[in-house]
Amino acid sequence: MEKLYVIKIGGNIIDDETKLSSFLQSFALMEGGKILVHGGGKLATKLAKQLGVEQQMIDGRRITDAETLKIVTMVYAGSINKDIVAKLQAYQCNAIGLSGADGNCIVSHKRGSNSPLGVGGIDYGFVGDVDQVNSAFLKSLLDQNIAVVLAPITVDVTGQLLNTNADTIAQETAKALSSLYDVELIYSFEKNGVLLDVNDESSVIETIDPSSFKKLKEEKKIFEGMIPKLDNAFAALQSGVKRVIIGKAEELNQLISGSSGTSIVQ
Repeated sequence: MEKLYVIKIGGNIIDDETKLSSFLQSFALMEGGKILVHGGGKLATKLAKQLGVEQQMIDGRRITDAETLKIVTMVYAGSINKDIVAKLQAYQCNAIGLSGADGNCIVSHKRGSNSPLGVGGIDYGFVGDVDQVNSAFLKSLLDQNIAVVLAPITVDVTGQLLNTNADTIAQETAKALSSLYDVELIYSFEKNGVLLDVNDESSVIETIDPSSFKKLKEEKKIFEGMIPKLDNAFAALQSGVKRVIIGKAEELNQLISGSSGTSIVQ
């Protein structure tokens, strides 16, 4: 099968113009099918403050009320998404920017307070958990040699837009397309990989398998914020994704070649 790269880029890279441009130049030069899933960075929080819309975060997750939903839709599916697409065009990479609503690309449902992420009766507001990825639609674009850029906004069956975690979108997209392509999922962000010491960039763990992951968690040797990303990585591998890599966005070529970052294996 043809190879497909599904790459998620972190918010800290979105916020850094130099790092983002460097990453996108490398992304543009990649051969074969490619999908880029981006986060939101700090722009939504900044705009919300300017507009006087109070933001509430619980355990690092944004509570998305009706006014916040308007802001994140404007920023994620609008400003950031189109800025990335425009830069890719400048680097001779034909790209299309989509939200989950476009082409019914990613259908989700509103997270309930009884979901695993809503423990304690927390109402996250207009936050979505993915139900279905329209793999046939995405394949039709990839077949035309178009790079797909996905914003973390999805839609439910009633037409309600929902704010959705970008890591999860990357994982679900990779899983959905794994029956059509040899999919490699790459989580690229500001760190060199999964670190034993979050303050030491040289402490990269080169390979993590299920048993070593369990041990790292038990011994509390892994940064808590990395655990959901690793959970997503193993879920992707169990659903047919060939390879998952976590590492530095500016080292995209090395991540692809396996000479950098952390490889997640079964």
